[in-house]
Amino acid sequence: MDVTESTEGMRLTDEESIDVSMGGDTSAANAEDKESSPRSKKPRGITIGKRKLRSSAWETFDLLPLGEDKKRRAKCRNCETIYVCDSRCGTGNLLNHAKNCLKKPHGDVKQLLMSSSGLCSPKFDHIRFRNLLIEAIIKHNLPFSFVEYEGVRALFAYVSPDIKLPCRNTVKACVLRMFKSERQKLQSLLSSVQGRICLTSDLWTSLCTDGYLALTSHFVDKDWRLQKRIINFCHMPPPHSGVALSEKINTLLTEWGIEKKLFSITLDNASANTAFVDILTNQLNFRSLLLMGGKFFHVRCCAHILNLIVQDGLKEIDSSVTKIRECVKYIKGSEARKQKFYDCVAQVGIVGSLRQDVPTRWNSTYTMLDSALFYHRAFINLGLIDSNFSSCPSPQEWIKVEKISKFLGYFYEVTCLFSETKYPTSNLFFPKIFIIQHQIKAAIEDDDIFMNKIGTNMSMKFEKYWSEYSLILAIAIILDPRYKLHFVEWAYTKLHGKDSREFKGVTDTLTSLFHVYTETLSPLLNASFPTNETTSHNEGGDTILEDFDNSYKNGSSSCKKNELHKYLDEERLDRKQDIDVLSWWQMEHFHYPILSHLARDVLTIPISTVASESAFSIGGRVLDQYRSSLLPQTVQALLCTRDWLFGNGGNIYIA
Repeated sequence: MDVTESTEGMRLTDEESIDVSMGGDTSAANAEDKESSPRSKKPRGITIGKRKLRSSAWETFDLLPLGEDKKRRAKCRNCETIYVCDSRCGTGNLLNHAKNCLKKPHGDVKQLLMSSSGLCSPKFDHIRFRNLLIEAIIKHNLPFSFVEYEGVRALFAYVSPDIKLPCRNTVKACVLRMFKSERQKLQSLLSSVQGRICLTSDLWTSLCTDGYLALTSHFVDKDWRLQKRIINFCHMPPPHSGVALSEKINTLLTEWGIEKKLFSITLDNASANTAFVDILTNQLNFRSLLLMGGKFFHVRCCAHILNLIVQDGLKEIDSSVTKIRECVKYIKGSEARKQKFYDCVAQVGIVGSLRQDVPTRWNSTYTMLDSALFYHRAFINLGLIDSNFSSCPSPQEWIKVEKISKFLGYFYEVTCLFSETKYPTSNLFFPKIFIIQHQIKAAIEDDDIFMNKIGTNMSMKFEKYWSEYSLILAIAIILDPRYKLHFVEWAYTKLHGKDSREFKGVTDTLTSLFHVYTETLSPLLNASFPTNETTSHNEGGDTILEDFDNSYKNGSSSCKKNELHKYLDEERLDRKQDIDVLSWWQMEHFHYPILSHLARDVLTIPISTVASESAFSIGGRVLDQYRSSLLPQTVQALLCTRDWLFGNGGNIYIA
């Protein structure tokens, strides 16, 4: 009888060579041919007759002769386990066993990983792999030499010999190319912004004493979502004078082509910033690029001013606060004292953490007082069992501590809000500052001398910076449908009496600003929505009716309400209602086509410079003690590209 010999030395009859599956059906073999890729590497498979089994399972399995039950079986070469592989089962069970076989050699693991991940496939995109590698280096602040680490190269070589990691110089070149590409995309995005763009800026000194200037843009995109982008993180050599800063930022604005779209710039209270803004305002006004002569262009960082106000107030710190500080120092002075204190904590049945302050940081003083009040019963118990614990406050002093902590709590809450990394919209400013001024006024009128001193010192600093608040930020709360003009009128009445000069200044400024937007946008809106007038056959009758139209064009103009009057006359929304203000104006865009543009620009104004300051923490990780020799151009490419690719993430807070 003729026989056919397999590549493994197995002898099968002609009948067996045809009867590949049970019952003589060749569908399983056909399925094998369809499943295998014609481009894949030829396995060391089994040839049966004129048909070759192409599944990768036959690299680790041997086909056995038919048994008495006429079922086809295969045996693993490594552990000699036998599996059924007829047409009903296929080779899936063989492949699963090959992947998990305990006795498989290590070489098979590598081959299996390569075949399962597709790294040895011609579909592997080397360009995509390199881009992902560059993005990972930028996102995680990895050094360029990361690709030259011996362990990293060994890891990728183990996964696939086809992967060729670039050298660090190539990585640097790729980073610079990606920076240029993403810069062009951002420039196109900024040019397409329909509203105006607000800026924040600040200076930073690196570990190697090099000066850097961070310039961040804030705008509302076409979907009415608040966006921020770091547009420059460039080297700023000395002197950091007003003239040098104005020349530098004016050059940067011209490079980006956004000088015609500016609305405001938010800065801290550095002495050079005032001179810098005056010079830049004059330069932009010379080209008539600012609204109302730049009346709203300069915005002071609210978080920075608030810090100055509280620092002045805490200069006259009460002795009770000093006692709390000494108590915390005593408890944390040794492990035995801490253990004794926590025993007292367990006795009163409370759980928390004791905070120690830094005297130069008032917010840490507040957290210390807050935690001390939480533990005040444990402090009292410790004073009873520890004779050396002599600085425990008296009951009267605990009352003072509680009053000071409650007073500082208002400032702490507002500071956290103004320093949000998710950049709140400007409508949050006015209500919070009103609360601050009201609390300062209450402290001045307090019967306790120590509260009176704190309030007096804070009031002097408050009057210096916020005596009339910021007009543009007062307008922002009017554009919040939960407050409108009613809140500003009520707040100024509480502080300055009815019909005050401050309130009239806000209303006049709002009217003037709306008039500017009306003159600018009315021609554009009329061009976008042309009137479709049809010519009537009875022109004489229409002419007579035109006399009626003309009779009311001038005489009744005073009775016609504009968008601003309509908005202010409508009923306010519930103040406690949580809404997205920008989304509300997006929905009312067709109802208030001009006023919505005004609201979009005003609500975009950053109330603090935290957007630029947050870039410095990233800059500190980029320019650490091990990478201090990076060129300024490379630092800017790394930091800006990181912000453009991963910094936004849709995590923008809007109140």
